[in-house]
Amino acid sequence: MPIAWSPSSPSRVVHANNLEVLPQLPDAAFTLIYLDPPFNTGRKQNRQTTTSVRAPASPVSVALGADAAGIITGFKGQRYERIKGDLLGYDDQFEDYWAFLEPRLIEAWRLLSDDGTLYLHLDYREAHYAKVLLDALFGRDCFLNELIWAYDYGAKSKNRWPTKHDTILVYVKNPARYYFDSTTVDREPYMAPGLVTPEKVAKGKLPTDVWWHTIVSPTGKEKTGYPTQKPVGILRRMIQASSREGDWVLDFFAGSGTTGAVAAALGRRFVLVDQNPESIQVMRTRFALLPAVEFLPGGFEPAVPEPAAPEPAQPALFDFGADRPGARLGA
Repeated sequence: MPIAWSPSSPSRVVHANNLEVLPQLPDAAFTLIYLDPPFNTGRKQNRQTTTSVRAPASPVSVALGADAAGIITGFKGQRYERIKGDLLGYDDQFEDYWAFLEPRLIEAWRLLSDDGTLYLHLDYREAHYAKVLLDALFGRDCFLNELIWAYDYGAKSKNRWPTKHDTILVYVKNPARYYFDSTTVDREPYMAPGLVTPEKVAKGKLPTDVWWHTIVSPTGKEKTGYPTQKPVGILRRMIQASSREGDWVLDFFAGSGTTGAVAAALGRRFVLVDQNPESIQVMRTRFALLPAVEFLPGGFEPAVPEPAAPEPAQPALFDFGADRPGARLGA
């Protein structure tokens, strides 16, 4: 049975299809959202001709993201549908991938607080397509950074430059109000310590937008056994910089639960969603020693104000089971 959620709720892990859970959460509830969706691998480029869509703007399309004909207008009022049509016509396999991502990103944007930040973790195959569409959907002025996570592990190609990086696109809900505090971020050693003073060497330097960080070692203590696990160090930088103690963090491709583990260690609260039973089992083990983390088998019921007088309990409007079909989620 779905359970009401409010900012006073404990941290929670939800075993469900994220697209069924997200609409039950209130607007502007999360200061930071980190998303590591399944990568769209094995793509091939297939050029095709399409006709771009021109549609008049309407108050409904601006407010809700689509007009009566289903044409989506970007949150900044731009002609998102035309840009989308032009771009997706170039690659039909990305079109399928974007059809999976788009409704989830629109929900993420709704759930971000006015000072909130979205971190979208992608691989090199999709990052540039996604950047163009997100600029149109969210507004180019909301783009904050392209982070490059570089690592040097695993097999290396001999017939091209080895691909050893992921891309993290960073967007803020309100360019005038977003929260970012670089002073809280763990510093790193200087690459050329002989060029700076001993005092600076001892203090270390702030990370730039290129993050050199190893992957989770197959034999290290951090390893949970989940195949797409991300390192604590990567999530730690994001959560330190873009949230405060007590803030809410959301990850609805939760995977091994690294986002929640780091959020809890830094004094933040979290909601994690994944429909993969393996993911939920890994998180149960990982969070066994954390106090007050609830595991829910389905979705949330939207929180409502307490009535002035006692009223009979109302049945839940939604009851989403964990065995619903959908794309396998993992991050």
